[in-house]
Amino acid sequence: MNSIQTQSRKIRHGYWDFGESHEPLIHRIHAYPAKFPSFITVKAVSRARKEGVDVKTVADIFCGCGTTAFESRRLGLDFWGCDINPVAVLIAKVKSNTYGIGELKRLHSRIKRRFRKGDASDVSIDDLPPRLHYWYHDDDAKELKLLLRIIESETRKGKYRDFFLCAFSNILKGVSRWLTKSIKPQIDPAKKRIPVLDTFNQQVATMVKAVQESALDEGTNRSIERLDALTDAIPEAMADVVVTSPPYVTSYEYADLHQLSTLWLGYAKDYRDLRKGTIGSVHQTETTNRKDELNAVGQRIVTSLEKVGSSKAKASARYFSDMNRIVTRCGSLLRPGGMVFFVIGDTEYKGVKVSNSTYLRTCLRDAGFQSIRMEKRKITGKNLSPYRTDKGKFSSNPDDRKVYAEEFVLSGRKEA
Repeated sequence: MNSIQTQSRKIRHGYWDFGESHEPLIHRIHAYPAKFPSFITVKAVSRARKEGVDVKTVADIFCGCGTTAFESRRLGLDFWGCDINPVAVLIAKVKSNTYGIGELKRLHSRIKRRFRKGDASDVSIDDLPPRLHYWYHDDDAKELKLLLRIIESETRKGKYRDFFLCAFSNILKGVSRWLTKSIKPQIDPAKKRIPVLDTFNQQVATMVKAVQESALDEGTNRSIERLDALTDAIPEAMADVVVTSPPYVTSYEYADLHQLSTLWLGYAKDYRDLRKGTIGSVHQTETTNRKDELNAVGQRIVTSLEKVGSSKAKASARYFSDMNRIVTRCGSLLRPGGMVFFVIGDTEYKGVKVSNSTYLRTCLRDAGFQSIRMEKRKITGKNLSPYRTDKGKFSSNPDDRKVYAEEFVLSGRKEA
């Protein structure tokens, strides 16, 4: 007889809706789509401890911008995380690092002084990727290139350089022609230009203030790696709790949304190269239909989608297949008796309900997880487009159909 009783409990309401304290400023130092609230990690750890888990290490297989990483360190816990997106890895590392405030201010002063003494008009931008010429006025591109050059010359490789590169990254859309707050890359022809250095200084000031109030435990260990969670080697049996939020099927194209940072920071010569391996991306080139790999719930959903769009059905089958593998990999991350927490929502396409949560619950059961729970939570602050058009596309128009008013927290326990 297993030491943990297998059970599937009814959906419970309220526990995951709100936190008990104000969210730290550090979680707002860089724009990032679909962030889940920071209190999710805190409540997951609390729930695991109530279930008898001795929590010492937390992991996140979709680390994103580092919400779980920061909150784990704030709780005095060790952390391991990964993400396929290099921009996400940069943000996550910066958010969960500790810094000397005096050193940050000293370096910032040197960067400002060098920039003011420099002459951006002499900077050549001929070697910039064509895509950056598309997004920027020449004068702004020259100032950005000068600023980046100074950051790299005034800081040594490591956490302090990462701090200022993160600040640089977060101003790139603001000083570009990118339509403000748009979740899709599009130019705003009426957008007013803003000064590069002033914008950078404001960003650094915000980040320094966030670090000052963070009060992270320096005695904890933290490792964040750029990895493909599906294919790369990951640690085994090292975490007591996994808290993660997978991407939705064919929702955000993270490579496209982060293209400015990707190109400026040299992560790729063509931002589209980073679409490869991204779970849920509509740009995956695989043509194989993985429907036969799915459990009964997944097959029913894909069959319904086939009636309204073959490409969407294939993309969903691929997504569901990948998510099944992710559940298995989370299991390998956990020590015996550890718990996993997934934050995920259901979607809809042309009238077909895509029940990601029910499919994931079935995957947890099939993978041998026990004490499985699926609990509903209201979305109160998640950065999602809350509406869909009649064709199922994302929209910010309140006259369209409202979706994403709720999501689910699924949890399960690995056999001890």
